[in-house]
Amino acid sequence: MRVVIQKSLQSSVTIDQEITGQIEKGFVLLVGVTHEDTEEDAEYCARKIAKMRIFEDEDDKMNLSLSQVGGEILSISQFTLFANTRKGNRPSFTDSARPEQAEALYDYFNDQLKNQGFKVETGRFGAMMQVSILNDGPVTVLIDSKKP
Repeated sequence: MRVVIQKSLQSSVTIDQEITGQIEKGFVLLVGVTHEDTEEDAEYCARKIAKMRIFEDEDDKMNLSLSQVGGEILSISQFTLFANTRKGNRPSFTDSARPEQAEALYDYFNDQLKNQGFKVETGRFGAMMQVSILNDGPVTVLIDSKKP
């Protein structure tokens, strides 16, 4: 599982001109699932994200976690995170999980975050979405469960 974390001041996801999820201060998570991923990968990523200290403290040091700042999560499924660009100019997505497997793990991942007390907003799995992110910093971090 691969997750891109973007620290955000506010973000939203729109489908067919309707906002389906939005947050204030928090994380936007772009979540990719590969066919080798299991629930353990989702649990690992959720634990790392819950403890990730990338919010500034009173000394402007990245030292605070999402829960310490009362942050929220906007989680977006993104199969393109496993794009293979080694050959030619058109990416291959064969490393991405099949939709039924990916959706189940994506939902499980979001449930793991909710179980830790976070408000988690989402788009709709498999839908064409427009994501608006006001990246704070900018701060962007990549977590890959296969490269801990």
